[in-house]
This record gives sequence, structure tokens and C-alpha cells, in this order.
Amino acid sequence: MKRVACRKAKPRIGKVQRGVAVLTAMKKGGVVLVSDTILETEGLTKEFRGFVAVSDVNLNVRRGTIHGLIGPNGAGKTTCFNMLTKFLPPTRGAIRYDGRDITGMKAAEVARLGLVRSFQISAVFPHLTVLENVRVSLQRARGGSFDFWRSDSVLRKFDARAEELLADVGLTEWMHLTAGELPYGRKRALEIATTLALDPVMMLLDEPTAGMAHDDVDRVVALVKRVSVGRTILLVEHNLRVVQGLCDTITVLARGSVLAEGDYAAVSRNPDVIAAYLGSEAPTEAAHG
Repeated sequence: MKRVACRKAKPRIGKVQRGVAVLTAMKKGGVVLVSDTILETEGLTKEFRGFVAVSDVNLNVRRGTIHGLIGPNGAGKTTCFNMLTKFLPPTRGAIRYDGRDITGMKAAEVARLGLVRSFQISAVFPHLTVLENVRVSLQRARGGSFDFWRSDSVLRKFDARAEELLADVGLTEWMHLTAGELPYGRKRALEIATTLALDPVMMLLDEPTAGMAHDDVDRVVALVKRVSVGRTILLVEHNLRVVQGLCDTITVLARGSVLAEGDYAAVSRNPDVIAAYLGSEAPTEAAHG
């Protein structure tokens, strides 16, 4: 925890550097404590009728970093993701986000707090244009449930911001194309744009490069690096070269439990990690390939 003396009463917008929390919210005559940890779990466990999918996971994600969650098939990565974003309730354990206990919250509630996720399977509105897909996410700012029935002129006020987000992810020239016509890699970029439209503090990306050709992988890796500035990212990823190039810290799961944690150099040489990956792509191959 950092101790910061404060003298001004007027709050300002906070900035985040990689791995370092920078406090700019001021409290008159007081002291504000800011933690480098933005997301943590304690004893996180999920059981399905006696089968333990995730067991006693203690996760600590530092603010402003890219944190990877890796492991062999069946390690419990997606189950863990689903609990963190409240799509699954934990059997036991606690989840804290930005100092707040979110264990009992619903998915929509944590999303409003700035904890937003993507999914393994491409999830866009295929019959809407690329621009309209992003605009749907931006429309949440209106706070209504019936914006699909609003006049087009009312909704066009979101177009400028939607175009900015599409430029950020390299989709400007496709903005008027129907989303279903996009190549797979571009659809993943569109999903990131719709996630950014929710103004996330922390993004959870579930296998963002899954099923992509080499060129698309490189494009998405560059995109993730770009959008990570000023944000925290937790990602599940099977492509270990992507993990090596992106992640500051890596947590390795095996059979539902934490097997190792550290930077890529450390975990790729861990004998337990290498043993867990036998029969699949061992981390040492990616480190030296």
C-alpha cells in the first residue's frame, strides 16, 4: 500500500503507469492509501457436483499491468474467468476488485464498476454494421432500455466516439460493412472496440487470438499492447509466444490449482510447469523458438 498526503480538496482524474498506481484524487487534510493490487482472490474454489474445477486459487493482479492466466486444457482457466466476472458463483472464496468485495455481485454490476470481459467465441451483432455494433455499447450512457426504438438522429450523437474507437482498433475502413462480413481477426478487433466503449478500468480477454492466422495474431497483439495503456488486462491465452510478448506476470494453473507464478522467464523454466505441459506446447519451446 502507498501512503499519500493530500492537501487539495478538488478531485482530478487518476492516471496509471505500468505497474505503478499514481494518485491524483485529493482529499482535504487527509491521507489516501492506494494499492497496487486491482484484482485479487482468496481461496477461490468452484465445485460441480463433487468435481473440483478450481481449487483454492489466490490471484493478485497489479494495477496497470498485463497479467496472463495460462495452463493446459482443463486447467480451470475459463471457469476462473467466469467466477471473476460473475458468470459463475464460487463455491468458496472471495473476490476483491479495486478494494471492494464483489463476490456476491452480479455480472452487470461488476461491469458497471469497470471490470469488463470478452469471450472465447466471437460475439458481435452480425446484421448490424461495424459502426452500429460499437454504438450499441456506447448507448448504455443514456441509461435506457429502449434505444433500439429511438430515431436514428438521436443515436447519431454516439457516432463520433464510435469512429474514434474504430480508428483505435484499425477498423475505420470497415465501419459501414455488416459485421458478419468481417474476417475472423477483424471481428475480434471489433469485440475489443465494443469492450473499450464500456470505458473499462480492467479488461479480461478470454483467448483473444484463438483460431487466428499468423498475421491476425500479430495485429491483435499490437492492439492489446495499444489499449493496455492506462488500463489493467488479465488474459487467458494458449499461444505462449503471445503470452511471452505481452505479459508482465503469468499465473499457471494445472488441475484447477495455481502451479507457478512469475514473469515468463521464470515460469518457462519451472520444472513443474514443463511437466504439466508435456504432450502439448511446452513453455520452453516458445522461449527459445
